[in-house]
Amino acid sequence: MVGRVVSTPEEAQTLAVPPVGAGRTGVFLDAVREALTRITDRPVLAGVIGPFSLAARLLDVTEIMIDCYEEPDMVHTVLEKAAQFLTAYCQAYKAVGANGVILAEPVTGLLSPALAEAFSAPYVKELVEAVQDDSFVVIYHNCGGSIIQQTESILSTGSAAYHFGNAVDVADMLSRFPADTVVMGNIDPAAQFRNDTPDSIRQAVKETMEACRAHPNVVISPGCDIPPLTPWENIDAFFAAVHDFYNP
Repeated sequence: MVGRVVSTPEEAQTLAVPPVGAGRTGVFLDAVREALTRITDRPVLAGVIGPFSLAARLLDVTEIMIDCYEEPDMVHTVLEKAAQFLTAYCQAYKAVGANGVILAEPVTGLLSPALAEAFSAPYVKELVEAVQDDSFVVIYHNCGGSIIQQTESILSTGSAAYHFGNAVDVADMLSRFPADTVVMGNIDPAAQFRNDTPDSIRQAVKETMEACRAHPNVVISPGCDIPPLTPWENIDAFFAAVHDFYNP
């Protein structure tokens, strides 16, 4: 996306909420539908952007930081429409049979705790309450570095699980979350998976798992998206290291 789609309160008011299936959204629904025919031994999760992160793309990531102070009503208008679309999108994934979504809200990681509580958490919570049930989960993802200070508002979303990036210490995050809440993370996807070696990944996994040993609610994983051209040897080394940790 290049430039701002929304620049004024008037443009926010007239911003149309596209139907699910418009543009590339239909491609991803088809992809999940196809994946479900091929993957039958584990959950199939779709991916969606979070409400504030989507609003930031529409208003511009830099500008929305200023707009939160100078044009908060405009930001909320865009957020309401973003949440409306994303809720419908998640419901469409649910209808085709997905077991849940990973909701990526990384731009919230740039906010202060007060702004995150005002401009992100309520909209994520609204989405979670609309779509999450015993057969469909929402996994909240945020790879920002300031999320340690946002723990309370993140938890208020009621997501089924929480996934964090390597900008924070996953063991530290675990200490701040209830023992019955799943916390996921956070081997560095660029420095380790893309640019290092199988031996390095095995060591990183071992160190992270040892640091989290006291927390049975952790799920070890890459901290964010696996970059293109990541060697398969490194991905295989990650899974082998996890297996070896649990099966010494």
